[in-house]
Amino acid sequence: MRVLLAGGAGYIGAHTAVSLLDAGHEVVLLDDLSGTSAVAAQRVERITGKSAPLVVGNAADDEVVESAFADHGPIDAIIHFAAFKAVGESTQKPLEYYANNLDTTFALLRVGLAHGIRSFVFSSTGTVYSDPADLPFTEESTTSVDLSNAYSKSKRMNEVVLADVARVNPDVNVTVLRYFNPVGAHTSGLIGEDPTGIPNNLMPYVSRVAIGALERIGVFGDDYDTPDGTGLRDYIHVVDLADGHVSALEKAAPGYAVYNLGTGRPVSVLELISSFEKAVGRKLPTQILDRRPGDVAATYCDPAKAERELGWKARFGIDEASRDYWTWQSQNPQGYATAE
Repeated sequence: MRVLLAGGAGYIGAHTAVSLLDAGHEVVLLDDLSGTSAVAAQRVERITGKSAPLVVGNAADDEVVESAFADHGPIDAIIHFAAFKAVGESTQKPLEYYANNLDTTFALLRVGLAHGIRSFVFSSTGTVYSDPADLPFTEESTTSVDLSNAYSKSKRMNEVVLADVARVNPDVNVTVLRYFNPVGAHTSGLIGEDPTGIPNNLMPYVSRVAIGALERIGVFGDDYDTPDGTGLRDYIHVVDLADGHVSALEKAAPGYAVYNLGTGRPVSVLELISSFEKAVGRKLPTQILDRRPGDVAATYCDPAKAERELGWKARFGIDEASRDYWTWQSQNPQGYATAE
């Protein structure tokens, strides 16, 4: 099938493009390049030896989406990655986050449904789960729009919209994938996460310390009720995550479906740092700091539904993710700007 990837030059989008091409599908990438580079699309083609045309524009603009269909159609499915995603920033810029993260969905749905797409896959988040007592989170765990930040709220709002759209378009498949914590990079080292400024996520921050761009790793709290006192998260290798999108498309059936994509095996902050130190081959400077407001002790999922219904299961662990991320960072110390 031919798949339009909105946000397709981003971290998860580029890896999913590779997985789709490797599985024999065709891709069209749509990205405004606000958080990535056109180099990512070129690298997708280099890895796969196949075409990955890039449409540069805003996925919230109906005319831009129409142009992708006109120039590269017929398109069978849309995967929607395009979103503002900095949780902290979202608390300070809620209007921008709601506008972008919902308007992109509206434009993609309007144009896609008018052109007869059969599947729409949405990139959601495990942060829509609102009750820590539900751990490990299943797809039936409590969700809410009453969450701590506009990013998570916008994702849950999108899920509500998509469920309604699926209800009145019974022949279309709408799949929501709730990610946990994507890490790692493609084994080639050609594509990876390329955050601007100081990274918000742990592995890219640790990696920046490892190359000397940042002074030390800050560990926010070592007094949680966890085995080593630091926070537990469900870190999923981005290649596993990408493969989950392929499985979701290939197993898609009409209707609305939700799946967790995670490992179900929580890893602590200190365990991730230790794993990355193994990949780098040396200890990294680390400082224990006070807890951050809003952080929780643990969040991880039960991914059994995805294995049962999609035949998908995470294959890689934190050591493979650390190794592959370090390969990417070592080869691209300035991210994609290294090649520009």
